[in-house]
Amino acid sequence: MEERQESQPDCYLRVFQPTTVRVTVDGVNSDPRVLSAIAVLADDLRRRMYEFIRRADGPVTRDEAAAAVGISRKLAAFHLDKLVDAGLLEAGFARPAGLRRAGRASKVYAPADVDVQVSIPPRDHAVLADILVGAVTAAEDARRAALRVADERGHELGSAERARLRPGRIGTERALTLACETLERYGFEPARAEPTRVFLRNCPFQPLAARAPDLVCAVNQAFLAGFLRGLGASTATAALTRPPGACCVELLAASTG
Repeated sequence: MEERQESQPDCYLRVFQPTTVRVTVDGVNSDPRVLSAIAVLADDLRRRMYEFIRRADGPVTRDEAAAAVGISRKLAAFHLDKLVDAGLLEAGFARPAGLRRAGRASKVYAPADVDVQVSIPPRDHAVLADILVGAVTAAEDARRAALRVADERGHELGSAERARLRPGRIGTERALTLACETLERYGFEPARAEPTRVFLRNCPFQPLAARAPDLVCAVNQAFLAGFLRGLGASTATAALTRPPGACCVELLAASTG
């Protein structure tokens, strides 16, 4: 039976240029500028605009941002500049590709290199995680145990999603659609580069992945492979490809060779 072609989901992109983001807030007594970055997203229009720019495949103009949320260009400019002031966006100037005309270039906006987190009361799991990463990288047995547990946790998540959705037998495209929906909730920011290929824009395990890439990327791959297996996605695989500027793992059609 031929696999049914699906309409393109929201995470499908024709062109993918990944973005990686990071800054951590340790608690409510942090730098007021960091707290303002959170407060500015309480506005629904700003939050939707920020989400649109986060998922764009390049810098966004005021006109594009305005159209995405259904407001005027002038109002969009006001909200965009608020996001820049809060440190969530960076602004620059560029001319549309292929156009050469007199006059000023358009102002464009792109995500800033930030990852804002707040905990009330303050929590710092990063210290514990850093200690555990150091211990695991020093012992081969611990590394194998970490990969095994990551696979098990991923399988548990995939099995729970399968039980919730009851999708029946699923082909590659359907499997990747379901994976996009789940991994979006876990901060991976999936983007469909092709019908059978998913990039993960964001690595939720930074900065530990930068400190111990061989370990953390392998744990990530084991987690996502276990997730696909639990989901019943036998025609999809989690491949360790390390694309520049994105998560180290891609979800692909499994090789039949």
